[in-house]
Amino acid sequence: MGDLVQAELRKTTTTTLWWALLIPTVLVALGGGLLSGLLGQSIVEVFSSSEAEQLSDALGVTPDQWKFSLLGIGRTINLATMFPLIFGALAIANEVGTRTITTTFLTAPSRVHAMAAKMMVYALWGTIYGLAIIGFTALGIVLTSNSGQMPDAGGWAMLTLVCVLSSILMTMFGVGLGALIPNSAGVVVLLIMYFLVIENALQLGLRIAGVPETAVGFLPNGSVDGLTGSVAVDLFLADAGVVPEEGVYWLRVIAGAGGAQAWWLSGLIFLAWVAAAFGGGWARMTQKDIT
Repeated sequence: MGDLVQAELRKTTTTTLWWALLIPTVLVALGGGLLSGLLGQSIVEVFSSSEAEQLSDALGVTPDQWKFSLLGIGRTINLATMFPLIFGALAIANEVGTRTITTTFLTAPSRVHAMAAKMMVYALWGTIYGLAIIGFTALGIVLTSNSGQMPDAGGWAMLTLVCVLSSILMTMFGVGLGALIPNSAGVVVLLIMYFLVIENALQLGLRIAGVPETAVGFLPNGSVDGLTGSVAVDLFLADAGVVPEEGVYWLRVIAGAGGAQAWWLSGLIFLAWVAAAFGGGWARMTQKDIT
């Protein structure tokens, strides 16, 4: 198994795909961090003005307790993890489409061993992307806001955990879809359209139809967004004092966790989607005619 893992690592690192997608990942994370810090600082300054003193007194908090940058961190992670999703999909779709996977299957003890090695390697890549995302997001926040807008060490640790977990799951979801749809252009277009357009339209349709808001949290994008967004909102509320229920709802929407469950339950829901996609891809690869 060790040799198979090394072969998979060599296969991914000798192509340009990993760094070609890591560059925009880093740029989106850094840009999102810079924007989150700027907006968070600006909102606090507005609420710190004399005109907003009555609102601050009514809520029983001082404006510097409102860490609005946290909500931007959740949104930034959700957007940046689109790139490890695409990386996973392209990596396997290209291999199947060009039939280079044939050599892997012929030289491995079994296809199960080959797919297990791929799973471990792409989980590692998901971790690398996740650490890059949270690292550059944090850098952007540090450069554009003061310490009052940043979480404490425990908050950073929690955000790092869910960011890396989200990145790993998105990568594995992409791998599964890439195996099921071994067409590079087709699978990328499908994933981008679904996560950025189709599900948002579906969520709007569900709301118009009067379906409970929590139904959104059971969809793929809604659940993975809830994994990070719910943590961002929880960290915000931990220091924000009394926030009206309606306010909490809009905070969750801003952070990308509107209708989502608790972060751990959102993670489990998306894990089920990943298991279905990866399991389907695994089954297809173990039965595929490689001639």
